[in-house]
Amino acid sequence: MLIDQEKCIGCGICVPYCPMEAISVADKKASINQEMCVECGTCIRPRVVRCPTKAIYEPYEQIKGTPREVRRFFSDPATTHGVTGVPGRGTEEVKTNDVTGRVCRGEIGIAIELGRPCVGTTFAEVEKVTMALAKHHVDYEECNPLTHLMADRVKGTFKEEYKQENVLSAIVEFNGKLEQMAELLETIKETAKELDTVFSLDLICCFEEDGSIPVLTELERIGMKPRANAKVNLGMGRPYKIIREA
Repeated sequence: MLIDQEKCIGCGICVPYCPMEAISVADKKASINQEMCVECGTCIRPRVVRCPTKAIYEPYEQIKGTPREVRRFFSDPATTHGVTGVPGRGTEEVKTNDVTGRVCRGEIGIAIELGRPCVGTTFAEVEKVTMALAKHHVDYEECNPLTHLMADRVKGTFKEEYKQENVLSAIVEFNGKLEQMAELLETIKETAKELDTVFSLDLICCFEEDGSIPVLTELERIGMKPRANAKVNLGMGRPYKIIREA
């Protein structure tokens, strides 16, 4: 995002709305710190920021096809990734599992949501997580735009040109076997100590036939307490798969 210095009157109405605090006013003119800006588009949404002179604009043609363009896909939920065709920074995850059957009985899905407004993250930080997970031989979600920025999925490395790009948030998504859960979570806990950002940890599983949640006992054993609130599929979607086909 850029601000036309000829149009800007320095009113500062845009400053508090930037989730990365990248906008500042000096000498009666607002400007956007290009290193901090994640191209989320909040400042150009007329329902959010009503710039009286319409001085803020997106120079999309300048960033199109450059590494900086990825900032939009991970920061602006209104954009759709060209390869995956999925809007936003990740996928529907568990929210459509009763239709997709991405996670079945005996399996877990894990999503690691790095970065948040006012904090953000870089792919260099994300790489710390994916490289640590490499020893578990995880398969990353194909529909997640993050996966397509990797240089080597086996090693968990990212393409060099993307590593220092700032984004609002990025999600690492993958599936595993239920019996792998403890070792995967222990790796994530250890890696968290090295991260220079925040993250949320999502764990997905299917209810057992008796209505019990199979991950709870093991989570208690390793000292991880899940929140009481969760996203739950009611099984109304079709086709509904709960057992992985051989």
